[in-house]
Amino acid sequence: MKLKLSVCFILLSTLFYAQENFTVSGTVKDFANGESVFGASVYLENTSTGTITNAYGFYSISAPKGTYKLVVSYLGYITISKDIELNSNQNISFELEEDTTTLDEVVITAEESEKANIRDPQMSVSVIKSATIKAIPAVLGEVDLVKSIQMLPGVTNNGEGSNGFNVRGGATDQNLVLLDEAIIFNESHLFGFFSVFNADVVKDIKLYKGNIPANYGGRVSSVLDIRQKEGNSKNFDLSGGIGLISSRLAAEAPLFKNKGSFIVAGRTSYAHLFLKLADQDNTAYFYDLNAKINYEINQNNRLYLSGYFGRDILNFDDAFKNSYGNSTFNLRWNHVFNDKLFSNLSFIYGDYDYGLELNFIGLDWRSSIKNFNFKYDFKYYLNNNTTIDFGASAITYNFNPGEVKPTDENSAINEDILDKKRAVESGLYVNAEHKFSERLNVQVGLRFSLFNRLGGQPMATYLNDQPVVYNEELGIYEEGIKTGEIDYERGKTIADFSNFEPRLGLAYQLSNSSSIKLGFSRIAQYLSLLSNTSNATPLDVWTPSGTYVNPQMANQYSAGYFKELQNGMFSIETEVYYKTVDNRIDYIDGSNLIANNNIETQILEGESKAYGLEILFRKNKGRFTGWFAYTLSKSEQRTPGGKAGGPGINKGEWYNTPYDRTHDISVTGTYKMTDKWSFSSNFIFQTGRPVTYPVGQYEYEGLSIANYDSRNANRLPSYNRLDIAATYKPNNKPDARWKGEWVFSIYNVYDRKNAASISFGQNLETGVNEATRTAIFGIVPSVTYNFKF
Repeated sequence: MKLKLSVCFILLSTLFYAQENFTVSGTVKDFANGESVFGASVYLENTSTGTITNAYGFYSISAPKGTYKLVVSYLGYITISKDIELNSNQNISFELEEDTTTLDEVVITAEESEKANIRDPQMSVSVIKSATIKAIPAVLGEVDLVKSIQMLPGVTNNGEGSNGFNVRGGATDQNLVLLDEAIIFNESHLFGFFSVFNADVVKDIKLYKGNIPANYGGRVSSVLDIRQKEGNSKNFDLSGGIGLISSRLAAEAPLFKNKGSFIVAGRTSYAHLFLKLADQDNTAYFYDLNAKINYEINQNNRLYLSGYFGRDILNFDDAFKNSYGNSTFNLRWNHVFNDKLFSNLSFIYGDYDYGLELNFIGLDWRSSIKNFNFKYDFKYYLNNNTTIDFGASAITYNFNPGEVKPTDENSAINEDILDKKRAVESGLYVNAEHKFSERLNVQVGLRFSLFNRLGGQPMATYLNDQPVVYNEELGIYEEGIKTGEIDYERGKTIADFSNFEPRLGLAYQLSNSSSIKLGFSRIAQYLSLLSNTSNATPLDVWTPSGTYVNPQMANQYSAGYFKELQNGMFSIETEVYYKTVDNRIDYIDGSNLIANNNIETQILEGESKAYGLEILFRKNKGRFTGWFAYTLSKSEQRTPGGKAGGPGINKGEWYNTPYDRTHDISVTGTYKMTDKWSFSSNFIFQTGRPVTYPVGQYEYEGLSIANYDSRNANRLPSYNRLDIAATYKPNNKPDARWKGEWVFSIYNVYDRKNAASISFGQNLETGVNEATRTAIFGIVPSVTYNFKF
């Protein structure tokens, strides 16, 4: 109620003001390629009136009748000034030209949107441009978006060769990953060696680690929002790269007599071809395709159609075959109702499918997740002090947990089709940002989410409504006693949930160069990924909330101090956070998660908490730019027995989550020595991830059996690595039509054998239990040639 009254007060108190003003609005684009410019500053000179362009380059500002100088600026581009007579509502669009004089001075400047934003109440957000990602050395010479964001404070991974990323002590499934608004369920190629995002088509990236805006929902840890380029609407461009194990090619050009454009890009790896030359039948490669087209119907309407298709193929001696990938399509309609109201309507389809063939046991496995997403978002520029975002969304999910078939008539595998699961997740949101004074800026939001688990499958019932029970005699958890089934008709609601999710952000400017910020967010997550490994695999089980699985509920509190030094030469961002998550699932000892129709018999619900300190120090200008990031954090979980009885996991006490990292240090730097030569490097140090080691052993019928410690009570050795790269541009003239560069890089310079895992087993010859340490990479040199025409 208080939230509604505050929003109404803002509306009423500014309505009269808004009616007495005239508005100038329009779009800002890049002169060279026609791409919309996000984050450009548009303001009236010698006034406090101004704004920044949205993700589609749109701006709107209002002022009393009079004569003004309208200024448009963006770092690295020539500032435009235009005299206007504001006596009516006007539409004025701009095209910014790159400032080549800064190139002659060989001075590098960080993108404005990447620097610390002193005034914005939005905190815990990192913005990275594609050019920044391309400057960071990557494994095997392939530019990697996911590995780049792992250089930021609060973001870690599960080691080399691992999928996904972890944010502020959260699991990989607690991250919402969007590519042009489409949900990506697996963002990795070749089990984490590469990401599915081709840097040649990526326009910008936003990572929200906390205080997530109300227009996002469904994940409790973070949102990674990736937008693809729109395509060059001025000229034909061809770009790409040729590496030792992968290559890529992208083409973009104008369409419809320069009223639209397209971009299409492909990428593939071919390391398996070298294996075949060595008379090995093993295959391990990926390929993907990005495409986007847009058409400007008129000044107020534009259509976008974008898609992605990617696939991984792994085949080892025909005994193990694995194939998985993402497919997405998005049709969007941008509409400008008037000079104050902007909208975006989206229809999105996503499909993630995965399959496995184990010919040595005759198993053929197929699973998939399909979703249809409808979104309608609005942005209303009430006046120069207040903007309001609101909208609605609905997502339908169709889970196919698995279809099991024998591969031949001699197989011992029985054909089985697991029950399909269906659900609908919908939401309404409103978010208002209001500038109360020159120093105080507040953002308040509210999201109302609903989730319906739908029928079309039988649901098991259990004695005393307990799918998991504790066996006192054996001291273990077991499946509950099944008493029957309820066969729900398709479309009928099995279970439903609804939640109010408030969001709050506050920025108080201490001076022109410093501010403090406070944030709070409450978020519901209705999908959970079940895995009894620390690293996500294609066979992990996604399950929707329902009768026996409650939605995860997170509350996160954060506070920060932000400071610019020496006119923006340096910046420092410090944040502290505290996050709690209720109804966090963990598996019981000895659980069977694969091909299980009744997954509720393998899990217990508990709670988790994470808290920490993050520091990000940047050097933004000069020949040398880069950042130092440090995170001190803790991530724990507690899982009591609950209705199942018994002590729970780890006797109901707090234990480390697999994503806990006490210390995380990242250092990234880029040095431009000349117009032709530049150098970059990064260093990473992380506390080893928690694991469970055996603490003793006993003999049973001549076998030595390990006795394990409590869950996640031990750690792998600390992880550290140094990478370096050198870039040589033979022809760096701005007007050159063909531009090429050589990138020489060394991953893991000092050949550190970081432990991806340590396994324990019995040596059959000596009968002694032994530990085996597995490392994925040693030192890896690479060379890549990139070009643009």
